Amino acid sequence: MHPEPVDHAPRQAFPWAVLRQRWEDLTFLHWAVDPRHVAPLLPTGTRPDTLNGVSYVGLIGFRMVGLGFGRGPGVPYFGTFWETNVRLYSVDETGRRAVVFRSLDASRLVPVLVARATLRLPYLWSAMRLDRDGDLRTYRCRRRWPGPAGTTSRMAVRVRERIDEPTPLEHFVTARWGLHTRAYGRTLHLPNWHPRWPLHRAELLHLDDELVAAAGLPTPAGPPVSVLYSPGVGVKFGAPVAARRNGAGPPEPQ
Repeated sequence: MHPEPVDHAPRQAFPWAVLRQRWEDLTFLHWAVDPRHVAPLLPTGTRPDTLNGVSYVGLIGFRMVGLGFGRGPGVPYFGTFWETNVRLYSVDETGRRAVVFRSLDASRLVPVLVARATLRLPYLWSAMRLDRDGDLRTYRCRRRWPGPAGTTSRMAVRVRERIDEPTPLEHFVTARWGLHTRAYGRTLHLPNWHPRWPLHRAELLHLDDELVAAAGLPTPAGPPVSVLYSPGVGVKFGAPVAARRNGAGPPEPQ
């Protein structure tokens, strides 16, 4: 099945939210990657999503704020933390575009344990901080557990002008409305929704990263092809569903 269109401002596709949160101070770094390197790292039933035959790996640093369940308030203390993730881009058998996380470093241990136990997401506990100085943002990460302990990342960017009309690549790597993950013997799609991204271009001033290589991907050989910043959006997640066509093989256990 052909992938769904890249829609930068879709309607919310699920009736109620199981999770609510806010993402703030996001920096997106992206490099082109051969889809052949990506394919073995994706969950069963998904394939690399590509733009003009090329796929991408992203390194994203941000602040998670007010993580909470359903209509309830954000969880005090544990619901707000720093996060840095390495992600790939996928399409499932129904044509849904999504992200696949190869690692998610977070600065609170309890959310790490919950996410690993429930959706089998590759969360890791790390020491992390973000320094803000005018239009400068500096992200630091040092992995604690489960490892490899001591893996580090440091990136610094200068926030530039607001983007009125994002390019096809800028839409491709940011207009993502779900994630794919493998849990309990099946591949799941977890949908999300948020307002259209407020995006800025950004200048990469410094990068010293070990997270991409630790995630099983080739170490980037040059500067990123895209550097973006967003002040943030509020986000809702719907309930996970099987990432497969109806009738495609035997039913998976529920």
